[in-house]
Amino acid sequence: MRYHLFYQFHFYLFGLIAIASAITFVTRRSPVTAALWLINTMFCLAVLYIMMDAQFVGAVQVLVYAGAIMVVFLFVIMLLNLGRIDEITDIKGPGIRIAAGGVALALIAELLVLTRSKTLSTLELPPAQENIVNPVAAPLFHDYLLPFELTSVLLLVAIVGAVIVAKRRT
Repeated sequence: MRYHLFYQFHFYLFGLIAIASAITFVTRRSPVTAALWLINTMFCLAVLYIMMDAQFVGAVQVLVYAGAIMVVFLFVIMLLNLGRIDEITDIKGPGIRIAAGGVALALIAELLVLTRSKTLSTLELPPAQENIVNPVAAPLFHDYLLPFELTSVLLLVAIVGAVIVAKRRT
């Protein structure tokens, strides 16, 4: 019962954070801050995947989308000089800072409660599943290795081409 309430609370918490981050991502003027809010949305989605026992999908979400794809987005934004210095921060006024401090204090308080009461170690966790990575990884690195590697080379060539084109303009 304790596990169910703990799980349900955090599922809705990260769901609300993901929705709020996505709305904030769409409403930002600066492309740099919009990309950072998108990263936050992707991390929240990864947490939701992990909570639904899809650990591999959560790890891929962090590694591929929040990691690699967003690095490329930020690289292109900075290469095209879309982020102006005066637009980088969208935090205006003390209200947002107070709200951010309140959220930080709530998360720290939750961590302290969990570590002091040993709630995580006493939860009745569901039984662990068998290895779920092999059915996905085996075809990727055996049957589809060539297309996988060609895609990575294509992305590398596109980045190098973008740098060369940007250097010619300057």
